[in-house]
Amino acid sequence: MADQVLAAVRTGPGRTELREFPMPEITDDAALLRIEVAGICGTDVKLYRKPTIDAPVIMGHENIGVIAKAGAQWSRMHGLREGDRVFVEHYVGCMHCEWCRAGEYRHCQLTDWRTNPDARRYGYTSSDNPGRLWGGFSQYMYLPWNAVTHRVPDGVSAELAGLVTPLSNGIEWALNAGRVGYAKTVLIQGPGQQGLSQVVASKQAGASLIVVTGTTRDSSRLQLARDLGADATIDVLTEDPLERVLELTGGAGVDVVLDCTSGAGTAPVLLGIDALKRREGIMVTQGEEAAFPDFPLKKMTEKCITLASARGHSYRSVELALAQLASGRFPLERLATHTFGLEDVDHAIRALAGETGEDALHISLLPWGAA
Repeated sequence: MADQVLAAVRTGPGRTELREFPMPEITDDAALLRIEVAGICGTDVKLYRKPTIDAPVIMGHENIGVIAKAGAQWSRMHGLREGDRVFVEHYVGCMHCEWCRAGEYRHCQLTDWRTNPDARRYGYTSSDNPGRLWGGFSQYMYLPWNAVTHRVPDGVSAELAGLVTPLSNGIEWALNAGRVGYAKTVLIQGPGQQGLSQVVASKQAGASLIVVTGTTRDSSRLQLARDLGADATIDVLTEDPLERVLELTGGAGVDVVLDCTSGAGTAPVLLGIDALKRREGIMVTQGEEAAFPDFPLKKMTEKCITLASARGHSYRSVELALAQLASGRFPLERLATHTFGLEDVDHAIRALAGETGEDALHISLLPWGAA
């Protein structure tokens, strides 16, 4: 094994450079992951443009790899051994607070980079911290005792497993936050990787009607939504989306709205409130609008709408996502549209942001290059 590790480091807003780091010392309660695939999502685009910390960061929080080295205690704790392929969640909880004890380590203060400047979360943490390799845009990644790991099922390739983060988010937001289930009617706004994952989750859960909205430039994604199980799609630039939803539901409106249009303004939220049924609908949103003047609170309360937050994923939703990938029931491999090498991190992030003219849906970063 080499003495040095090559990684792409964010050194400032919109700036990346390749750096070498010494191979971290692996103690009895730690391990080393050889990264195979690091997925790139919309959060990476935001953090690349506007970093939350003024420090060098190895980004990459959707990480698949093989255990290259593991201490005996770490192996016992995780039930894993060298050579196992795993997915590593980006949360690194304290494992003793009330949230961690309840299995909700995503809410642990130790992982919250918004309120804790010393937070530990893969893809968000300074490479100046002990272990150094705190992100997947690297050949190797450091795994402390409290890393959250999942064994990848046999037969699931590294690149397919790289979809587990958006798929587990889709399961978490649709099934747990939105309570989508048998015979429910669902409106999914936005045919990105999260929206398409929610199509799969809703279809698997038994939804009777799944409607997906997008724009004219999303035509291929809307077709993919139909291929994954959506019953209808709406181009909001050429159709009246509310009129179409009411037509599809016989004027009743939908049971659940899943808003995946982060940063698209207030229009999707307003549409969602109007498109929900007369009473007791649920709307799940990422809540990216910093300000929302004239929010229709009166209409929302009159319709008894429950507003839920889309926030990360649980351990169970990751396990369900891995099982879904292994089942082969849906053509999920079609979500993985682009691959780039470690030297192309800047281009990869810009491609996902739509700055390069490529219709990148989900990007797989391959630190060792194409196989």
